[in-house]
Amino acid sequence: MPLIDISIAKGRTPEQLRALIDGVHRVAEETVGAASENITVVIREIEHEHWSRGNTTIAERASRR
Repeated sequence: MPLIDISIAKGRTPEQLRALIDGVHRVAEETVGAASENITVVIREIEHEHWSRGNTTIAERASRR
């Protein structure tokens, strides 16, 4: 029973998120033989101010552009 937990920066459309769920779901079926009804996909959308890499948030990087 795979539980696939994805964190992604906020800003994708519902269609993009749906495509991501579909793609990850299919890969889990194909690669580990998981039954479709046993696959759970959770997407956590993170605010740009709450996501940092290299001590700089996504919002800070965007504001510098």
